[in-house]
Amino acid sequence: MMKHLWPRSLFVRLMLIWLIGTLLILAASTTLFFAEGQRAWFEGFAKEIATVADILDQLAPEERQHALEQQQSALRLRLRALKRVQPFPGEHPLLPMLREIMPHRQPALYISEGKHYAPEHEPLIVSVNLANGGDTSLVVRLPGRPPSFSHSYSYWWLSAFLLLIVGIGTLTWIGVRIATRPLLNLSAAAHALGEAPERPPLKPTGPIEVVRAVDAFNQMQQRIIAYIHERTRTLAAISHDLQTPITRLRLRAEMIEDETLQSRIQSDLDTMQHLIREGLDYARSMEISAPPQPIELNGLLAALCGDATDMGWDVSITGQASAPFIGHPVALRRALWNLIENGIKFGQSVEIAISDLPDATQILIRDHGPGLPAEEMERVFEPFYRTESSRSRETGGTGLGLAITRNLLHIQHGTIRLGNHAEGGLIATVILPRGKQSH
Repeated sequence: MMKHLWPRSLFVRLMLIWLIGTLLILAASTTLFFAEGQRAWFEGFAKEIATVADILDQLAPEERQHALEQQQSALRLRLRALKRVQPFPGEHPLLPMLREIMPHRQPALYISEGKHYAPEHEPLIVSVNLANGGDTSLVVRLPGRPPSFSHSYSYWWLSAFLLLIVGIGTLTWIGVRIATRPLLNLSAAAHALGEAPERPPLKPTGPIEVVRAVDAFNQMQQRIIAYIHERTRTLAAISHDLQTPITRLRLRAEMIEDETLQSRIQSDLDTMQHLIREGLDYARSMEISAPPQPIELNGLLAALCGDATDMGWDVSITGQASAPFIGHPVALRRALWNLIENGIKFGQSVEIAISDLPDATQILIRDHGPGLPAEEMERVFEPFYRTESSRSRETGGTGLGLAITRNLLHIQHGTIRLGNHAEGGLIATVILPRGKQSH
């Protein structure tokens, strides 16, 4: 249960730890402060009472009243017999102090029965016997009660406590925010790494631990970029080097007299060349070096629709985009053309609908084919993955078309998802954000 209540955010965790720890420290400090204040308050009066009693013991009984009248003290000092008082119920911290300071006397503690006092505010009365005093004792009425939460100190303490909490809370928020912001930047960069590996490296700021993590992340990013470039160069080299033997094989195939065998060999060579080109296109789709530029989506889709019509395909388009998209025209054209070609291949006809969202442009590309099972909606974006049922191998695909499409869209901050249309067929939803340039 505690695991579910504990927040997952590091920012909230640090805020709670700091605030709860501060509250506990303040509560303990306040308790000790008031406890020490009460003890000091009673100890001061106990010492003063003992001093007055010692002075009176040294005077004759007839001189004591005059001496008390000359005494300047916050205590009300009298020489008389006690009347209308009752012993203090229970234990009180003042009585042990009086007994410790005046072990040779018999101090007693009482409360007044005066009707003008509320019971909880009854003044404390101390009675101390004197030498040669007879029935007369030194009677001391204490001025009120010590500071407590229920008196005037409580309002001052509460105001000061609230101001202190607000101040500490503000400083805590600023401190935790400064400490966790580099982590948020690192998290955002890690999420964006797959879409834009070529993005500028992070600036190492924050605590030393975060700086080390950022340095490690930047080194990892550089290794990934180097790996992508090396892979692209390798595939390009392989593609280039394979062109010569494939060309030689084509020439040798022409020398085969058996037309059936010759046709099969030529078909296999065409497949090999197509695979090489698709593999190279997939590698190149991971990086785009050309700068982004405004793309008029209505014109681009109209041109694609015209090209498809020239090829005898059934493609229609509806809707308009109100703003251009900042991206890479060649990459976007290739991605959309792959989706149109895919829809024609498996659905015979394609319907394109373009519309505006609050901060993006949405392009829907629907075919009228058999659709896809739900468990394959994401798997078809994996390189070289081909379905065995609705997307059969007889279509001649390499399994790279949708993987290339997603790469080309992601590098421009676009997204794509697949779904089955309610009336049948597969629908691809492409979202192109406005106001964000690709890297």
